[in-house]
Order: sequence, then C-alpha cells, then structure tokens
Amino acid sequence: MEKFYLKGRDEVLSSLDVDSNQGLTSQEAQARLEKYGPNELQEKKGKSFFAKLIDQLLDPMVIILLAAATLSAFSGDKIETVIILAIVVLNAGLSLFQEGKAEDSVKALQQMSAPNAKVYRDGKLTQIPARELVPGDIVVLETGDIVPADLRLIESQNLSSDESSLTGESVPVDKDAEIIFDKDTEIGDRSNYVHSSSIITRGRAKAVVAKTGHDTEIGKIATNIQSSENESSPLQGKLNKLSKSLALLVIAVSIIVFIVGLFREDLDWLQSLMTAVSLAVAAIPEGLAAVVTIVLSIGMNRMAQNNAIVKKLLAVETLGTTTFIASDKTGTLTQNEMTVKTIYTSSKDYTIDGVGYEPEGDIKFDGQAVDPVNDKDLKVLLTAASLNSDAKLNHTGNKWEIMGDPTEGALITVAEKAKLNNEELNEMLKRVKEYPFDSTRKMMTTFHENFFEDAYVAFTKGAPDIVIDRCNHILINGKVEKLTESLKDEILNKNSEYAKQALRVLAISMKKWENLPDDQDPDKVESDLVFIGLVGMIDPARPETKEAIKHCKTAGITPVMITGDYLETAIAIGKDLGIAESDDQAIMGKELNDMTPEQIREIVKVKRIFARVSPENKVQIVTALKENNQITAMTGDGVNDAPAIKKADIGIAMGITGTDVAKNTAEVILTDDNFATIVKAVEEGRVIYSNIKKFVSFLLSCNIGEVLIMLVAMLVGWPIPLTVIQLLWLNLVTDSFPALALGVEPGEPDIMNQPPRKTDDQIIDRNLVDNIATQAIAIAVATLAAFYISFTYLYPINGVEAALREININKAETIAFATLVLSELLRSFSARSEKYTVYELGIFSNKSLVYAFIGSTLLTLAVIYIPFMQVIFHSHAFGLKDWAIVLPFAFLPFVVGEIHKLVERKFFRNK
Repeated sequence: MEKFYLKGRDEVLSSLDVDSNQGLTSQEAQARLEKYGPNELQEKKGKSFFAKLIDQLLDPMVIILLAAATLSAFSGDKIETVIILAIVVLNAGLSLFQEGKAEDSVKALQQMSAPNAKVYRDGKLTQIPARELVPGDIVVLETGDIVPADLRLIESQNLSSDESSLTGESVPVDKDAEIIFDKDTEIGDRSNYVHSSSIITRGRAKAVVAKTGHDTEIGKIATNIQSSENESSPLQGKLNKLSKSLALLVIAVSIIVFIVGLFREDLDWLQSLMTAVSLAVAAIPEGLAAVVTIVLSIGMNRMAQNNAIVKKLLAVETLGTTTFIASDKTGTLTQNEMTVKTIYTSSKDYTIDGVGYEPEGDIKFDGQAVDPVNDKDLKVLLTAASLNSDAKLNHTGNKWEIMGDPTEGALITVAEKAKLNNEELNEMLKRVKEYPFDSTRKMMTTFHENFFEDAYVAFTKGAPDIVIDRCNHILINGKVEKLTESLKDEILNKNSEYAKQALRVLAISMKKWENLPDDQDPDKVESDLVFIGLVGMIDPARPETKEAIKHCKTAGITPVMITGDYLETAIAIGKDLGIAESDDQAIMGKELNDMTPEQIREIVKVKRIFARVSPENKVQIVTALKENNQITAMTGDGVNDAPAIKKADIGIAMGITGTDVAKNTAEVILTDDNFATIVKAVEEGRVIYSNIKKFVSFLLSCNIGEVLIMLVAMLVGWPIPLTVIQLLWLNLVTDSFPALALGVEPGEPDIMNQPPRKTDDQIIDRNLVDNIATQAIAIAVATLAAFYISFTYLYPINGVEAALREININKAETIAFATLVLSELLRSFSARSEKYTVYELGIFSNKSLVYAFIGSTLLTLAVIYIPFMQVIFHSHAFGLKDWAIVLPFAFLPFVVGEIHKLVERKFFRNK
C-alpha cells in the first residue's frame, strides 16, 4: 500500500494521474469507483432472511402454536394442522416484510443524511456524496468539514484538524501541505495528511484522495464493526413492558379457560387446550412494539419528504414533546439569500438594485446609477469584498446560485454587478495567505499580491464594531487619512442606522504589508487597519415563517431567536416575525457572561431574542431551558454550534449551510434550512404519538374483547363461539392491516392547538382506559348476543339430534365470527380519534383504512362463502336473516364508541 505522506505533492498527483486544478472526469471517477468500490466503512452483515425467519419461528407464541398444530395432527385433524402451520408462516412472513420495510426506510434516511464532499469534477467545483469519492479526487476542505477519506494535502492555509477519533489526542493538529517525510511516521505526526473522520477545526485546504473506505486508517479499525446503532425509544420500551404484562394476564385467563373446559362434558381435554392456546396467541399483542417501529419509520419517511431527515427513531418520539425551539436567524427564519442593498464609503450612501444572486442591477448614488470603476473608494471596497470571500457564484440552467456562505455570495454578487468578476480578480490578485473567519474573532483576513507594486495588501472583513475598533485610518477619495473620532462616530451611527433597518452589516478594511507576516497570531496581524466602508445586506424573512411561529405559540411551543447579529437587527427581525413583542425581550449574549446559572434560568423565561451570542452562550441558554424542564430543540450550522446542538433534547442541523460536524451531531437535518420545517416535524411527531395511541387502543380493545367472549362462553356453559382457526384468522386480519392503517392516520384538526405532552405521560391514560374498556365490553356483548340468538332461535341446539346440533353450532359460530370481524373492523374507524366522530373526520380521509376495511371484509366473505374455505374454517354460508343479526350487532361497538366520544367531550373533557 502506497504511503503518500512520504511523497511530494507532484509525485502524488502523478501517481494518481490527476490534475490538481481540473480533478477527474466523470468517466474516470466512475471507472475508479468500479475498481475501488464505494467510500464507506465495512460493516457487519445483517442477519439473512432465513436467520430472521428462524428467529420468528423460535418466538414463544409460535412455539406454542406449533405444539398446538402437532396435537391437532395427532388428533387426526389434518386440515386444521395445515392451516395452523400456514398461518404461522404467513404471520412470520408478514413480520419479516414489515421489519424489512422499516430497516430499508431507516437505511435510506441514513444515506440521505450521509456527508457530502466538495470536489473538482470535469474541471468544476461541485458537491457529491462522500461515498462516491475515489482515489485521485481533488477535495476542498473548510473549517467545520468532516474529512471524507484519507487525503494528501496539496494546498493548505492555516490548517488544523481534530484527529481525536483516530489518535485519542484531544488537541487539534496543525497541518502543512509543504512538508515531506523521508521515513515512516506515526498517524498523529503526518502533518501533510488528513485522515478520514477527523474534523477541520481551522483553515482551508485542497487535497487529493489517497485512500477510501476500508483502506483508510479509520477503515482498518472499523472493519467488521457494526457502525450503526439501533436505539429503542422510551415509548417502545413502555410498550414492550405493557405487552409482557398483558401476556401474563392473557396466559392466566387461558389457563382458566383450559381448566374450565376440563370440567365440561361437551369438550375433551384436547379441545380445551387448543382453545386456550389459540386464545393466548390471538389475544397477546406480541407485535405491538414491532408495529410502533414500523409507524415510527413511516413517520421518518414522511418527515424526510417534508425536508426533515430524522436520524434516530428516538428523535421522532421526542419531537412531539418539544416546548422550546431555539432557532438561528440566518437561513432558518430567513431565506438565506443575502442581497446587498446599501454601501457606505467616503461618507456616501449607495443603494443597489436587484435581488438574490443574479448579478444584475445598478449601483446608485442619489438615485442615479454610477460607474464603480470611476469611483476609487467604491471600486476598492467591491474588490476587497469579492477577494475576501470563499463562495462561488454559479449559473445553473436559468438560476444563479452560490456554493458557500450566503453572505460571501452576496458580496461576490454585488461586485459582479460592478463588472468585477471574482475569478478574474483572484487570477490578477492571487491570494497568498489568509486568516479564516472564526466566531471568536468575528473577522476574516486574506493577503493578496499585485494590488500594490511592491507590497502585499491584506483585506479584512467582519463585524463592524470589532473591525472599526481596529482601524486608525480611513480611505477617502483614494487617499489614506487619519480616522478621527468624529469620523468614527459617523461610521458607528451609520452602522446603527443600517442595523435598525434589519440589515446585516459588514465592515471592510485593508492594510499594506511590505512582507507577509510571520506572526500567526491574528490579533497582532489584524490591527492598525484602514477603514474602507460598510456593506448592508438583507436576508428577508421567509414568507411561511410568520405563520409557523403562530402555530408554535398556539401549540404551546415557545420560539426564541439565538443569533450572532447585532441587537438592533435581531429585534427588528424578531418583532416582525412575532417572536418578540417588545425591545425588552431581547438581550445581548455578553450580558449572560456575568450571570449565575440561577439568573440565566430566570432570564430564559422572559427573553425571546438573544443577540451577539457566543457558542458558550448558546450552551448556557440550552442548559438553562433544560433545567427549567423545557424540552428544547436547538438549531445550528457551524462547528461551534455542535456543543449546543448536542446539549439540546433535539439537535437540528442545517442541511444546506450546515457543516458536517453540525450534521453529525444533530438528530435532525433540515434539507431546506427552514424554520417552518421544524414546526412541521414537531407536528408530525405529535401525529405519530397520537396514532400510536390509536392503534394501541384499537388492538387492546379487540384483544380484550376476544378474551371476554371466550371466557364468558366457557364460564356460562355455552358452546365455544370461535374455533381455533377463526381466532388465528382474526389475529391475522383485524390486528395487522387496520392497525397499520391507523398508524398513518392524518393529524387531527387541533393537533397543534394542544399543549405539548409531558415526557413522563403514560401512553395508556384515563381516557384511553375508558375507551379500551368501553369498546372491549361492547365488542364482547355484541358478539355474544349474536351468538346466543343464533344458537337459541335461528339454529337451536337444544332438543335436536347430535348431527344437526353440530351443524347448528357451526352456523352460530360463523355468525359470531362474522359479527366479531365486522365489529372490530368498524371499531377501527371509531379508533381514529378519541374525541372527533367519524362524521367530523370524514370516512374517506384515511384511504389506507378504507382499503384495509374493504380487503379484510372481502377476505371474511371468502371464508364464509367459498366452499373450500368453508371446509377449512368450519363455516357456513348464510342468508339475509343471518345478516339481519350480524349487521346491527357489528355496528353496536362503533355506535357506542361514537356516543362515548360525544359524552366525554361534553361533560368530562377539559375539566
């Protein structure tokens, strides 16, 4: 294996057959992808289909069923044996299919949230999934990127990386593309090399892919280690516990049924045992947690379609409990399409036409278009703004878009409006050194040659208060003058004026250097600057954000803005969006630095805008909210946002502007960087939890109803209302399809008008217990009544010969079976809401449930009317007089459920 850190840059590029400025062609990349394989770590292979099938067949309930089939075979009932085995296999296959769909959904979402890489392909800088990287690809790295492969640096500026995940060393390592080693070097000392999974903590670089996938250093460690985590949510744990408790109860009832059957003269021990076993299998909701997993994964897919990629099932559940959303401003509450609207230089105000990133529009002074080329100060400012930016302006199809930071994109765009092309400027005034922006300094400085004949120029842009404080001169009409206090006051007043207009303001300055500085301390370099001007740009609020914030407040969720912008700008945007109502609801981040944790806990109760915050302030705010027992969602995009994102109950990263570190830390990634998407995700989380309650209520009421039917019939000495096969069929038909359909029920109209549920709320609360009990009793009464009328009046069993008695019992069983199936299927419609009637919801608003009802009903009719099915299920076809018994009783639980809602809503709910 080649050791690229021992080779010079040219030798590495030559050995990989790639041009550092052009990169690979698409054809070359595809050929290498086929040769080397995708850039992903080798994982343990999951269980095969047959291994999973064996796991299903080893389930205790399945073992009991197989034992029942064996007993049935010994008793001579071959048809029943075959049917039991067929249902066992069908149930196992359905479970495997559902499990596979859930796994596929989660895997697809993980691929959607996988990191990307910026590479040169076909001579153009583009962004591709990191898994498509191949040796020879030229990658661009910036602060906050996760290194996507093992890379040999070919250019670097002030670069360092965190390699703690690989070496255990917590201190970032300085990197330098110029270094060449002449002997083997330990991983932590390869300063011309960056390794896969390390994090760029400072600077920028261009590098060539040396190793990918399992050939990387981290890949060697990760080989045969499962990289994904399957974390169960608390809800799944609660339901597993509930299922076990109910299983014990049902088994106890089944034992009672078996014992009672032994004392009955009309049943032998085998019939009693088979009835008890089938009752246990049909009534125990062993698939409850599995259905929850499926519904959660369906919810994850639905969120992904709405631009919110949720990486863990746990986060889907937590989203529904959110009480605070701490949101960044730029790009989340706003459109993230910065447009320069005004420029201030030499005591002149310029206005700029045009919107977005299209480089069309005039630069005007006093309402008249000006030629920036003939305005010395304006030309210098626009040149500095363009050169001191790393974004790229691209024209794709009919759309202009930027790759990189939107603020820098706006600067490049306004320079292009003045016919100052970014690529041409960078070619003429080549960048030779830089100090990248960081959130502590709030500045960026780049050094360029050829601006002065015999010296270098440094352009610095950043926060106006900080940049102005470091300036002692000013550029006026092309000449450097002393920056007097009166001029400084004028500039600061202009900055405040812009900020009050909700403009984001940057100050731009310059400095002449005879030689490039050796000092690496930015504080010393970025001093004694020459002020050039101010640039005011606006990122307008997203049209949908105001409505989303209203939804938040109605839903009992408090939105707060946490931004690095100035206080005036933050207040203007916050009040316009409805986050804050008055100026005193805003606070500067620096004010938090002198407060105790107790004081901050009180502050976050009343403040809604936090301006000019540091990364540490964000952590303080999130910590205080959590200590106030608020379930907090925190958005962020940068490296320094990662601690706050991780600290929050729900960490949310920006998918467009977010760094890989932020995305890797977060549980949710917004593919559109939109605050409204967060609100939609919270709503979806609430809908999912509500739907889980619905199908839990449905399954338990049906299962408990079945238990009551069998238990009462056994205790009062009636014939057995349902055969073993019929009970198992009920479990297959009425438990699976309607329950899954309830899992995709649309949200109720007032789902976002309700307060967030508490994390310790039990899924089976008083209302749910009432519903379950009411419906279970109604189902049992309806089925037993239909059964009693059938074997007493329609098909009497007393006083008839044995052969006719057997036939009449089968007919009565068929009526009971049909009544129970239809009552449970109709019950599924009533289960769609705890308080809204089906009339209010609309019968066809859940089409999946309608299809499940139709399909299950047709299958039931097949059991009743198709001859070979009659043999299998011991059923009999019946006519209108029988349907006259079945239908009214089948509707009884549905009607009881609807009346129960109306009574609850009128007399008990909200009291």
